Amino acid sequence: MNGLPVVVIGAGPQGMAAAAHLLEHGLEPLVLESGSNPAAAVSEWGHVRLFSAWPELIDQASARLLGSTGWTAPQAGYPTGAEWVQDYLAPLAEALGDRVRCDARVTAVSRKGRDRLVDADRAGQPFTVHIIDSAGVESRVQARAVIDASGNWRVPNPAGADGVPALGERAAADLIRYQVPDRAVPARYAGQHVVVIGSGDSAFNALHELAQIAEEHPGTRITWAIRRVVSQGTFGGGAADELPQRGALGQRAQRAVESGAVQLVTGFRTAEVRRSGEQVVLIDEDGRELPAADAVVALTGFRPDLSFLSEMRLDLDPILEAPRRVAAEIDPNVHSCGSVQATGAADLAQPESDLYLVGMKSYGRAPTFLALTGYEQVRSVVAELAGDHAAAARVELELPDTGVCGGAGDFDAPESSGGGCCTPAPAQEPRLISIGRTAAGT
Repeated sequence: MNGLPVVVIGAGPQGMAAAAHLLEHGLEPLVLESGSNPAAAVSEWGHVRLFSAWPELIDQASARLLGSTGWTAPQAGYPTGAEWVQDYLAPLAEALGDRVRCDARVTAVSRKGRDRLVDADRAGQPFTVHIIDSAGVESRVQARAVIDASGNWRVPNPAGADGVPALGERAAADLIRYQVPDRAVPARYAGQHVVVIGSGDSAFNALHELAQIAEEHPGTRITWAIRRVVSQGTFGGGAADELPQRGALGQRAQRAVESGAVQLVTGFRTAEVRRSGEQVVLIDEDGRELPAADAVVALTGFRPDLSFLSEMRLDLDPILEAPRRVAAEIDPNVHSCGSVQATGAADLAQPESDLYLVGMKSYGRAPTFLALTGYEQVRSVVAELAGDHAAAARVELELPDTGVCGGAGDFDAPESSGGGCCTPAPAQEPRLISIGRTAAGT
């Protein structure tokens, strides 16, 4: 199998970084991207500004490859997704050349002549990677190893609080968005009542974009519905976050709530989306209704697409759908981002030899992934594939800390004072509630 490429699924930041590392180790990569251009998923949220600074967004092997082309690395600042593509990811794709194949959606990964049940000489057979393009033309390639860096952008979680689409959610699909709004394209939201569902960094970004739209378009109303009550972690790590721009996201959201620009609804777990013409009414599990909304922005996280790995032998955590050894370190019921350790080839290896899940996909449903984490993963995985076991075992990353408590807290905690249904939080600081373990980190 030495003449076969290592197939990398996904031409995002981690996928193309894996290709750069493979080239440095003398291995030939083939990167398969489902979109029409490299970094297609990043381009779809190009208006969003990252909270990681430029030096944390550039993989070192990729930088070395680009350096040979005369490229100069941006040194400071926080790029938007579009700037990340323009100034780094697109030049990287160009440097990789025809090793990146776009319009190539992977539909299945298997072993040549072996389905999932067959043991005989399984590891000695090449992988077969099945592909379909936008015209419906099918093909397949063989590979000596597979690195799945396909992410989870295409599989957003639904608005329904029980993990499946709420009643009526599919029927109201044209009124629901699962991406952060763009204030440069305000028409969908201007002068409307918009409900944001979710409590993570994407929701913070959405509130910021919508608040800017509201300033320029009177009559725009914003309701923010979260499943929990206001607690110590509701607005992120704030000034204690070692990624200051990440902390600033939550601080902006808090100011918007305190000013009354955003109406905060707590303890709301969506059970039904009831459509009435061009509006929807969200109803929670207790029958509580929100005022009719013209648009809903559901930002409740993502989950991995495991469908094309159905013939692979996987060892995934039953809760997070992440590699089992990674899941123990990233379970949001236990950890915050800073308490997570760097992960490498040993943590990512599957029972299917030479198959690795990396990047966002390796975190399953956990929301705490950083680009730095993915770059360390692919460095270690490629070193292992190249036979450099010592390099694969090294840890070359120290993650930043948020300064907020680890753990998820009491999911069904009683309502805290100052902040009920459809009422803005008080102008004073909300009462902070200790949750989970003692304060640890990001």
